Amino acid sequence: MYQYIEIFNNQIPTYAIMVLIGIFTCGIIIKKTIKNESEFNIILELLLFSLLGAFVFSHLLYFIVNYELFIRFITNFYRIDSFGMFINSLKVLFGGSVFYGGLLGALLTAFIYCKRKRLNFSNYANIIAPFIPLFHFFGRIGCFLGGCCYGIESKIGLRYPVYVDGILEYKNIFPIQLVEASLNMILFVILYKLYKKGKENLLMIYLISYSIIRFILEFFRGDEARGFLMGLSTSQFISLIIFTCCMVILIRKKIIKKAP
Repeated sequence: MYQYIEIFNNQIPTYAIMVLIGIFTCGIIIKKTIKNESEFNIILELLLFSLLGAFVFSHLLYFIVNYELFIRFITNFYRIDSFGMFINSLKVLFGGSVFYGGLLGALLTAFIYCKRKRLNFSNYANIIAPFIPLFHFFGRIGCFLGGCCYGIESKIGLRYPVYVDGILEYKNIFPIQLVEASLNMILFVILYKLYKKGKENLLMIYLISYSIIRFILEFFRGDEARGFLMGLSTSQFISLIIFTCCMVILIRKKIIKKAP
């Protein structure tokens, strides 16, 4: 685990570095894919707004999933005796991020942007869809390096540092982050080829594919800061909702297309 890289006596989180690499990589490939300069500028502006939405909603969902921290914050509020302590408490409440929150936030922001600019959201969603798993690939590598989102304890695994009740321990952990990163890269390649062939509904295909992947992989996750309900994690419930909604939309489109 390499949580930080020291540059000029400053510790830079490896997760943040991988996210930046992911953003630049996606930007470069999109630039080479979209030949029209004005079209590229629209997509670039759309992505910038989407990233802002992803940032806000990823931290907001983390706050919702870890509501126990908020309850603890309220019950111990009287102990906060300085502004600095208050800020540190907020960092704990919103300090983490949840991918699904970022994904849904980015899509919502993109939809609002397209509506305001009177653009066809479906067309731009089709262009951007392949690059979501590519960006996520770098994010999961960042998770692996940063020590979060790790897998279950397993004989077939890597010696990995994990915190148990605040104590750092080394265990054989299944590298679920690397598995998800690999699947995201495969998904990117497939979607990118489909885009080059002029296929449609790529966002729906991505959401259905990833919801299945995520639902299965959640059984191999070993970290507990994810929220659970009726034996399933928060991400598994969201996966079921996304899968169902996307299937309904695709079936409805197919019925409308066949209608005379």
